[in-house]
Amino acid sequence: MTENTASDPNAALFLGIDIGGTNVKLGVINDVGESIANTKIPTDAKSGPDIIMRNIREAADTIIKEAGTSLPDIKAVGVVSPGTMSIKEGKLINPTNLPGWQNFPIRQKFADLFERPTYLNNDANAAAYGEYWAGAAREANSLVFWTLGTGIGCGIIINDVVLNGEHSHGGECGHIIIEMTNGRPWDTGQTGTLEAYASAKALIQRTYEALETGAKSSLQQLKESGESITPLMLAREAEQGDELAEHLIMETARYLGVGTTSLMHTIDPDVVLFGGAMTFGGNESELGRRFLARIKEEVKLRAFPIPYANTKINFASLGGDAGYIGSAGCARRDWKTAGCPAN
Repeated sequence: MTENTASDPNAALFLGIDIGGTNVKLGVINDVGESIANTKIPTDAKSGPDIIMRNIREAADTIIKEAGTSLPDIKAVGVVSPGTMSIKEGKLINPTNLPGWQNFPIRQKFADLFERPTYLNNDANAAAYGEYWAGAAREANSLVFWTLGTGIGCGIIINDVVLNGEHSHGGECGHIIIEMTNGRPWDTGQTGTLEAYASAKALIQRTYEALETGAKSSLQQLKESGESITPLMLAREAEQGDELAEHLIMETARYLGVGTTSLMHTIDPDVVLFGGAMTFGGNESELGRRFLARIKEEVKLRAFPIPYANTKINFASLGGDAGYIGSAGCARRDWKTAGCPAN
């Protein structure tokens, strides 16, 4: 474990920035992954890069001051974003929900904005690194981290290295194929992907399909009232004993168990974690615990005995903070690897 330097005034500090389509989260992070000061601001995605970056700089100045430090004491900046990118070239190619950022040289723009060494990463990979460095996998050597939401993201860490891949597409495990024959179509043009079965969007689609066949459920009344069904509604109805809602959620867990087994046989990680918006309350909820137990049950059915017995499978611990903490962690690692440059 890393020595705790929280009270050391000379400890290195890093700025993590997690740009999402709705919000930007920022934090000043110390050398052991503790958040000294943090904030969240609206992205205002339609306003374009210049205004968003100006707002980020203003928010960063505020939390740097709150942290009792100044910009020259920030050793490096980590920036993460969703969507396709070239990490080697430091540019966004087709960022999700950020109009006007296509082919945007984000690494250099932020390096100019803060006049600090700046490092770029994918949002799912950064969140994985956050959990690896400062969260539920901090004792591990390797990690597979699933983020469950509208889609399915994944980050893979092996011996402190983020698996970005040659083309910055490493960890796109939501798109692994789990059904070859008559697979469900998906937005990417692929069929039979894990995301097409186990994402929040897929769960809602499967719910409507079941209701349209006449399945008995308290959800029928919600559907007939015109109210849009969400995973949160499914969770509520499952907790109240609705059999269809319970079945659909546990079926989602089964699909995730299939995908997890494939990665366990490929990566052989110490730890597999599940985070994101669709964890059904995680360890704090009976439904969340049943959800995780069903994932483990499927893994037990399919995995080799030794990986199954020795791989820890659990929920993540950092929640929505994982992205900016992980981006700062990646910046810290790359800054140190580069020889700790002053500029």
